[in-house]
Amino acid sequence: MTYGTKLRERIAAPGTTPLIGVYDMYSASIAAQHYDAMFVSGFGFAASYYGLPDIGFIAWPDMMAFVQRLRGAFPGHHLLVDIDDGYVDPEVACHVVEGLERIGASGVILEDQKRPRRCGHADGKQVLPLADYLTKLDMVLATRRDMVVVARTDATDDADILHRAEALAATDADVVLVDGVRSVEWIRRIRDVVGDKPLLFNQIAGGRSPSLSLGELTDLGVDIAIYSTPCLFAAHQAMHSALTDLKRADGRLPEADDTGGVGVGTATRLLEGNLARLRSVPGSARG
Repeated sequence: MTYGTKLRERIAAPGTTPLIGVYDMYSASIAAQHYDAMFVSGFGFAASYYGLPDIGFIAWPDMMAFVQRLRGAFPGHHLLVDIDDGYVDPEVACHVVEGLERIGASGVILEDQKRPRRCGHADGKQVLPLADYLTKLDMVLATRRDMVVVARTDATDDADILHRAEALAATDADVVLVDGVRSVEWIRRIRDVVGDKPLLFNQIAGGRSPSLSLGELTDLGVDIAIYSTPCLFAAHQAMHSALTDLKRADGRLPEADDTGGVGVGTATRLLEGNLARLRSVPGSARG
């Protein structure tokens, strides 16, 4: 069974499937202890790899190399990958999809933004003409073999949101995502026009969308929830607090392992688990 089939079956199961956003191998190592499905977040990757905002700086070889490392270390986890606009050109989008599927990615998200792109919860988003996006999407769908493809719209005009959601649902894409949904009522409206097509909801702290539990999302007919940045924002807060405490303590480190915190022993055991998995899996892209 391929990774795409496994994710597709998971999506079809009752309830809302959560995918946790990871931004590097360490965050993925921790997320993997709690959840069996990861979202390779463009926001998180741009922040961690480049130290830049999510406005189109990601180079596809960098993203592909990251996913390859993830799949090698976590052969049993679902991996949904944000490929933004397919890196502008439809041919490039198809090349990336082909490569990611060969590596063992479970699925990708392809958006309809045009450059300069923005985070889905930011101001200033612009979308391609629908026909242009559908052409790119159709090319990607023809390229993938079994990988899950999420069709995403970043439309902001009320009528255009519903029109595009309905159009995306009519394609062979596996899932529809309307990013930056601003209310529960809008989730219901999108669910109605999407029909039977699986629906994805993106939650990001401080974003435009309401914060909802998995139970609430299930009641609204949402099939998948991606949590783009919980690891990144938690790390931001924890690092800031730790360094503030270190400065206050005149540079004296706490006895982390002795007090139940994280120290070299805890971190080493986490990483040794990754090494053991890498050594036990002959091929990183096996289903």
